[in-house]
Amino acid sequence: MNTIKHVFFDLDNTLWDFRKNAKFALDELYKKYDVENRYGFTFEEFHPFYHDSNEGLWVLIRDKKITKEELRARRFKEAFDNLGIDNDALAKIFEEEYMETITNYNEVVDGAMELLDYLKPKYQLHIITNGFLEVSKRKIETSELNGYFDTVTYADEIKILKPDPRIFSLAMEKSGAKKDESIYIGDDWIADAVGAKAFGMSAIFFDRLDDNFSMDDVPTITHLDEVKEYL
Repeated sequence: MNTIKHVFFDLDNTLWDFRKNAKFALDELYKKYDVENRYGFTFEEFHPFYHDSNEGLWVLIRDKKITKEELRARRFKEAFDNLGIDNDALAKIFEEEYMETITNYNEVVDGAMELLDYLKPKYQLHIITNGFLEVSKRKIETSELNGYFDTVTYADEIKILKPDPRIFSLAMEKSGAKKDESIYIGDDWIADAVGAKAFGMSAIFFDRLDDNFSMDDVPTITHLDEVKEYL
């Protein structure tokens, strides 16, 4: 991979630790609205229901089966409904405040800063993210990630989601990169690894959840430090 000049990253759960930061934000809201005392369910009982709903809905967005507006209307309602909490107003409040609260927490994935410090002098660095536009901007601007990236391509801004090859093409145009000089690193097998390869660029799959997917010519890593073996 010695011809690589541009390194593209996914944002959530590849660099910015979405799962950890989301849990911190949700715990804050759960305490703020005294949900455990009002309804008898602990945060640890609530969180798996929310996590499963959110993850499943993001897959539906990626597969173009629902909109982001539908996700926002459904994820907390589904989580509360599955616990037997019938309070649509509370679900709406959680959704509204969650989008603000989450960026109060800015943990990055283990090894992210060390990797970026290693790569920055050698390559141009970029992000392509499917996340909500304003929230994704705040994630980068208010975290340690700020200042490392030459370009950021927001799916929410151009209304094209990974793995659609058009978003990779637009990111190439924005960065001035060429496919054969670029590599993509991300934790979502379909959106990141399969999407990048289908577009025609190299990819590294960051298998944080031990999904054990594989494809010819797509190295798999389980820690960001392993990227140094390829770049």
